[in-house]
Amino acid sequence: MEKKFKSLSIAHFLSKFGTENDCFEHLVQLKWGNEYACGHCGNKKYCKAVRLYDRQCSRCSYIESPTSGTIFHKIKFSLVKAFQIVYFLATNKKGISSCQLARTLQLRQKTCWLFKQKIMRAMESTNRHPLEGNVEIVEFEIGHISKKEDRELKDTTQKVLIAIEKKSLGASRIYATELQDLGVDICRKFILKKVSLDATIHAIDKSPFNNLKSEGLMVELFDSSNTKMNSSTSKRVVNCLKNWITTIHCNVKYLQQYLDEYCYRHNRHLMKEEIIDDLLGRMVRHKPAPYKTFIV
Repeated sequence: MEKKFKSLSIAHFLSKFGTENDCFEHLVQLKWGNEYACGHCGNKKYCKAVRLYDRQCSRCSYIESPTSGTIFHKIKFSLVKAFQIVYFLATNKKGISSCQLARTLQLRQKTCWLFKQKIMRAMESTNRHPLEGNVEIVEFEIGHISKKEDRELKDTTQKVLIAIEKKSLGASRIYATELQDLGVDICRKFILKKVSLDATIHAIDKSPFNNLKSEGLMVELFDSSNTKMNSSTSKRVVNCLKNWITTIHCNVKYLQQYLDEYCYRHNRHLMKEEIIDDLLGRMVRHKPAPYKTFIV
């Protein structure tokens, strides 16, 4: 088996990121590398600050840490534990719940849940790699989604729209979005962001998809009973996503972030060793996500 298809073992991971210094040094390389630029004035020169890995601008004296301006901003627990959460979330085939993270790392469940939400925000698609070739658009519903109504959590269903890039007999890449309603404008924006203009789109013949041809897209519409729109590949992708939500997480808040997590891991199933660095790099480039945005 080629090296790129092997998963990064926990022993190798811990040998690489076993101490706080190891983690800080890696963040320094991801954030600045050999091209430091002041976050305030853009100056390229710096001097050492009081803390080991901080850098102080030689022009405006602004002091910046490797974690500031990133997902790791104002982290309240060990950076080693934070890196381990990233590892388990990225490398587990079916992901990992916050309860299991808490048991494994001996942290509070709420701490794991909040930091996991931050990581999932970094998993959001950049929209730089739209789906190509034959793309199937499927609408379905996920049940057991918690909604807060009158200070009580009530189970309900949520509509989801998924785009599946089909190659050979499998699903190459996927993107999904939650829907409040199956409106024309929502579907159009999603498809234009996630699907290449050169792709051939297969969808059920219903109003939200009828207007896609006017956008210059190649669209084939089918009756809902058509076997081509009920392929084993599409059913497998949808069922796997629904089962993952219900079995791993049961009830969820912020469904879109769970959809982003699932799509992120599915689209990178062949980059087992590189996925850790890719996710850490995304977290460093992503703007901070304060905890108050998750607590409602």
